[in-house]
Amino acid sequence: MHMWTWRPEEIRLNMSTVKEQLIQNLAPDEKQSRCKITVVGVGNVGMACAISILLKGLADELALVDADENKLKGEALDLLHGSLFLSTPKIVFGKDYSVSANSKLVIITAGARMVSGESRLALLQRNVTIMKAIVPGVIQNSPDCKIMIVTNPVDILTYVVWKISGLPVSSVIGSGCNLDSARFRYLIGEKLGVNPSSCHGWVLGEHGDSSVPIWSGVNIAGVTLKSLNPAIGSDSDKEQWKTVHKQVVDGGYEVLNLKGYTSWAIALSVTDIAASILKNLKRVHAVTTLVKGLYGIKEEIFLSIPCVLGQSGITDLVKVNMNTEEEALFKKSCDILWNIQKDLQL
Repeated sequence: MHMWTWRPEEIRLNMSTVKEQLIQNLAPDEKQSRCKITVVGVGNVGMACAISILLKGLADELALVDADENKLKGEALDLLHGSLFLSTPKIVFGKDYSVSANSKLVIITAGARMVSGESRLALLQRNVTIMKAIVPGVIQNSPDCKIMIVTNPVDILTYVVWKISGLPVSSVIGSGCNLDSARFRYLIGEKLGVNPSSCHGWVLGEHGDSSVPIWSGVNIAGVTLKSLNPAIGSDSDKEQWKTVHKQVVDGGYEVLNLKGYTSWAIALSVTDIAASILKNLKRVHAVTTLVKGLYGIKEEIFLSIPCVLGQSGITDLVKVNMNTEEEALFKKSCDILWNIQKDLQL
């Protein structure tokens, strides 16, 4: 009777996994990612930011954090299932901020939504409570990160996050009027039949109703529109260009009323800002920062002004030559925010 015997290599093959048979490891895995981005909040805006960042290939690791574990896991799995089509090798998620450790940039989109009949200050106070729950965990795990705030009201919440975080002003950036300026340039381009990237113009101040269009600087190829139409942007302008800025302010509300929320434009704007920071591009963006000391402002107010963005966050401010009208509107924007901010309980 023939006795069956296993040869040693057969035993070895039988006991080893497919992975061990297929792959021979040569070097240990790099533990830390070089360019990690965390998105806090997986709502419509957070996920639009996540997909924009992934499609631009900005990060080698993306972390998602949210208090709603089911929604978080569902969104993360949905992205992970598309890994084949992305160039970001690692997507992680969790309720705990340890998942965000060693992030270069943390984008905060989480926040409370306004309920009907609620005052702006009441909503703001609820969002302050949310920021107090988020920021310490972020800083503990990524002490050297840059934080970008997207949650509204973005200007006041940028101030709040700066206060809570203890980070330098240069490291705390509000998404601010980067989107308002993009809407402005798009609408000017529509009116002139020119690509928005060739239409130069800035909207500054509050990201919201009191934002300030800087008509004196609007130009195409260095030709200021004001030199062709001195009344541009004013009530006496026969062409009524000021309706362009009205559309900028109303644009967000229109999208909100039509589809229930805004997501794509703000996410593209956030990703554009993120690229300037992470790639050290030194591009100029209208983002929210501390304006104390500028234009005679004495309070710790955060508003959008043109800022140079790089690896250190906000590296420089551009001193805008506003005309007297524009400066008055900027100060008015400041007063509106201060009247809300001064009553805040931090």
